[in-house]
Amino acid sequence: MKCHFLGTNGWYDTPAGNTTCILIETPDLTVVLDAGSGLWKLDRVARMDLPVHLFLSHFHLDHLFGMHTLNKFPLGHVLSIYGQPGTREVLSTLVGPPFTVGLHDLPFPVHIIEREEGDYQDPFRVSCRYLRHSTPCMGYRITLGKKTIAYCPDTGYCENAVELAKSADLLIAECALRPGEESPEWPHLNPETAIRIAREAGSKRLALVHFDARAYPSPGDRDRIGYLYARECPSLVITHDDLTLDL
Repeated sequence: MKCHFLGTNGWYDTPAGNTTCILIETPDLTVVLDAGSGLWKLDRVARMDLPVHLFLSHFHLDHLFGMHTLNKFPLGHVLSIYGQPGTREVLSTLVGPPFTVGLHDLPFPVHIIEREEGDYQDPFRVSCRYLRHSTPCMGYRITLGKKTIAYCPDTGYCENAVELAKSADLLIAECALRPGEESPEWPHLNPETAIRIAREAGSKRLALVHFDARAYPSPGDRDRIGYLYARECPSLVITHDDLTLDL
């Protein structure tokens, strides 16, 4: 099982990367976390003959606007899209004329599954919890085989983030803010708070994504976080576009 980071920026694209999109590769299916502009790279690494399960966290455009590239993929199976209540209505507007090809006009079937907070078992174990952001944002805990991946996108510190990350093999957490920065009106994580969540949850590994494009304009700005916190969090991974982790 591998985790491919197709897009690791927040807000907008820069030479440092595309916006957030993460692919989890298994022998039987593909899981995609958010559909930022990095989604266009899907066919670089994903098998097009396997089912694809796309989990959307919320409706901010940096997590959605890669969906206009769906028409380029020769998927030979169903694309299942999961999201909070209201996802079907939002996508029917955003992913359709006059903006792009509609979901039901794609050359493969698309199923939209709206989910409330809770725990689910189809077709694999998934927990959904709301996080702390400026707009409703869903985090996920996904178990594939014997591995558990927690995904905590746009959020401030909250108990639901810790709950999702409990003993996870990999916690993928956003890092939009610089060290020491806070944003109460538009909650996001800084490195210290992401590490706090990982530590309280007992996560085995922490990968930081969604580096704000203005706060982290270059890859070197991200890498400095790794140097600063290597001793405090030895399991820390600073992600860049096209990084692959073995799980």
